[in-house]
Amino acid sequence: MAAKTTDFTKMMSDMMSAYPMDMSAMTDAFKTSASMSEKMSKVMLDAAEKSTDISSKFTKDTIAKLADVSAVKAEPTDYTKSVTDFASAQAEMAAETMAAFAEVAKKVQMETVELMMAAGKEATEEATAAVKKATAEVTTAAKKAAAAAAK
Repeated sequence: MAAKTTDFTKMMSDMMSAYPMDMSAMTDAFKTSASMSEKMSKVMLDAAEKSTDISSKFTKDTIAKLADVSAVKAEPTDYTKSVTDFASAQAEMAAETMAAFAEVAKKVQMETVELMMAAGKEATEEATAAVKKATAEVTTAAKKAAAAAAK
């Protein structure tokens, strides 16, 4: 005679149904995580766009200055002056570009800190609400068990 196999699927279903689970907490956690990811992505994409604009402007300005350097000059000393002017302009543009990049980085840092602080506050509030709800459920279950035991 064949031995009867144990239905582990039914056993797990029965076991899981014995423990009440509130999946809304998992759904809320997923939604919160997705929202945070969206906000962080927006900060990152804005920074990437601004950085690209800064780089593009620097490149265009450099090319424009190189056009002056590569132009034919009447006197040999004009070449020296042209290169000196280019180097001076490049130094100034580099400083301005680095300052612009620093502003973008500072803005990203501030926005990230604000998002993290808001997420921390929200997580604390959600955890407090979950603990209160769980405490109420356990208290109710304990009272029911005590009442059943008293009968």
